[in-house]
Amino acid sequence: MSQWLPFALFAFVASVTPGPTNILVLSNSSRFGVIATVPIILGAGSAAATIVLLVGLGAGEWLLRHPQLQQSMTWLGLGWLLYLAWQIASSPAAPLLAPATNRRLGALGAAGLQLVNPKTWMMAFAVVSVFAGADANAGRYLLHALLFFLIALPCLATWAVLGLGAAKLLHSRAHMRLFNHAMALLLVVSALMSL
Repeated sequence: MSQWLPFALFAFVASVTPGPTNILVLSNSSRFGVIATVPIILGAGSAAATIVLLVGLGAGEWLLRHPQLQQSMTWLGLGWLLYLAWQIASSPAAPLLAPATNRRLGALGAAGLQLVNPKTWMMAFAVVSVFAGADANAGRYLLHALLFFLIALPCLATWAVLGLGAAKLLHSRAHMRLFNHAMALLLVVSALMSL
């Protein structure tokens, strides 16, 4: 148990602190509701856990040997996050009492974000290098990935609930426009900070 507690604390902090995924969960929940955000939470959590497993099984070592690929992934991730920020900023500023009709980010979009999110990869490298141990095998990496997934779900759900709380304040076009712009700006800042 003593060896898993530090990892659980790390996974909690990595999952609950602001970052691109959490801001997207907050934004989507405020606009579409908590239930509509569940696929994003599951997609992001599953992809992050899978990345932990893949890094442990050797993908991390392979990426470290190919810095050009790392750089490409970073720029692709930044581009994707800037596109999502633009989508949020330019989304209709209809009050949240009106039904939302614009396109939502789904499970695959959230999973894809994890593949190009530098914060996710850095977290996975930390799990493998700090918490898995030098004698780790595939089973141990799988346990780390599963535990990370189980910890990430309630952390992401917390951001969804925060979005629901924000939605109660967004009953005018002006408030919604301000919220959309703030979320887009936070997403851009979090993307730049991940570099």
